[in-house]
Amino acid sequence: MKKVKGIAIVLLSVMISGCSNANSEQQEDNSVAIEQQTAEENQNIQGTEIVKENEISVVTDNIVDYSEYFQGISGCAVIYDESSNTYSLYNKEKCEKEVSPLSTFKIVSALAGLENNVLESQTSTMEYSGLKYPIDTWNSNLTLKEAFEASCVWYFRQVVDMVGQEDIHAMLKEIQYGNCDISEWNGSETNPLPELNGFWLDSSLEISPKQQVVTLNYIFGSDNNFNADSLEELKSIMYIAELDNGCLYGKTGSGADGKAWFVGFMEKNDNKIYFAIYLDDIQNKEAVSGNKAKEIAISILNNEV
Repeated sequence: MKKVKGIAIVLLSVMISGCSNANSEQQEDNSVAIEQQTAEENQNIQGTEIVKENEISVVTDNIVDYSEYFQGISGCAVIYDESSNTYSLYNKEKCEKEVSPLSTFKIVSALAGLENNVLESQTSTMEYSGLKYPIDTWNSNLTLKEAFEASCVWYFRQVVDMVGQEDIHAMLKEIQYGNCDISEWNGSETNPLPELNGFWLDSSLEISPKQQVVTLNYIFGSDNNFNADSLEELKSIMYIAELDNGCLYGKTGSGADGKAWFVGFMEKNDNKIYFAIYLDDIQNKEAVSGNKAKEIAISILNNEV
């Protein structure tokens, strides 16, 4: 069972104002003055704030104990209940640390492809080069749906290159995707094959688990600027399974040295529960995978939500 400690924090920011950066001290100083004024004007408001176009709303952060679900694996969890505006954070410090998104970035690259007419639908096909890849499901022509399910790097490398740096960066800024850093466009060259590298794979782009949840909430929330057809196609390829209490959508990601993700949301009646599970355990790396992160998420969603 989870142990909960409520934390009430008031944050004021302008939605879609930009990406995270190291020069945050001045922003924090400015926000303190705004927070004090806001507190005086809104004495009945309790909790943390998400702000859209200078509109104030209350969000609550709860510190929880999900250790039983992680079974000794080092990691963290962020669960956001849209209806109650409540975050549940397990290992808060890890939840707020920016790291490589790995293959979870395929959610954003798929959306970028759909929004910029590089991809028309989940059946949009990229041609296989004929080169033998270590993952058998990558060795053929693939549709968007197939490439997403197989987490095929070469497919999404083609998508982001066709969308281009300017439009990719613009989308990252719009959705406030972590540090928005695509400076290493071609990646860190950890793989000898260039089509298997990218700025989202242990390279310049980083995002925290909590930022993943905020981004997903914006993409699938009511205030986004995206085409409804694009979102329907994206949601379709993200569908995973029917859980005990809702429909599960998401994307895994796995990296070297015991790093793995599972991010997404669960639709429960008219509500969405957003989540991010991140594992980082080099000492126990044999037990770490995207599927393990998914297993943890499903256990939490079935038992705690």
